[in-house]
Amino acid sequence: IVYISGGLCVCYRPSNSTNSYCTESKECLQFDLLCRTKEYEVRHYSPTRWVSTDAEAYFMGVGAALAFRRLYQYITGANERGVEIEMTAPVMIKVPEQTQMWGPALYTLSFLLPSAFQHNPPAPTNDKLYFTDMPETDVYVWSYGGWMLSITSRLHAHLLTKELNRVGANYNHTHHYAVGYDSPLKLLNRHNEVWYLVEEEPPTTSPIKKIHIGKIYV
Repeated sequence: IVYISGGLCVCYRPSNSTNSYCTESKECLQFDLLCRTKEYEVRHYSPTRWVSTDAEAYFMGVGAALAFRRLYQYITGANERGVEIEMTAPVMIKVPEQTQMWGPALYTLSFLLPSAFQHNPPAPTNDKLYFTDMPETDVYVWSYGGWMLSITSRLHAHLLTKELNRVGANYNHTHHYAVGYDSPLKLLNRHNEVWYLVEEEPPTTSPIKKIHIGKIYV
């Protein structure tokens, strides 16, 4: 059972499933599953380093495509060492909650750096790229299948916030993350997520089980 801002949220005990969202990557972001309800999960993430870039666009998909090309060039050799860096999962897009009427929004796309480059990544040759250190954090997660398009991402973000507001959860209202695990070449059994950052850590009386997704950093 998890108590969230005075609201009672009944959670199901996590299973020891060996299924992985990262079917195309050797390394995947790890997490501790704190709670699972019928609608969403509460996860804990340890600190990680990402390579990021920003793109202005009217639609998330357009901005993500532009940013993805820059990041892909970085991992395929456009860095100061000229090394190729293996693709990891997931890919994460920071999406602002409020946008100006008829104006573009600023989207931030990030690739997770693999374990070999977490502490000493090569500097990008493109000055529009930079490193982001994600601190230790808890997130509310809503999962869905299909394609992560602008309209579907916003829809599922709305469904998650509706549920979080219903139970009185405290979360960051300024932005959310659209998180994708699959390449465009994968047509079936796709996995996407919406993340909202927990503002106050929800205390739990349930045991915490570590859920292993893909290969885990040590």
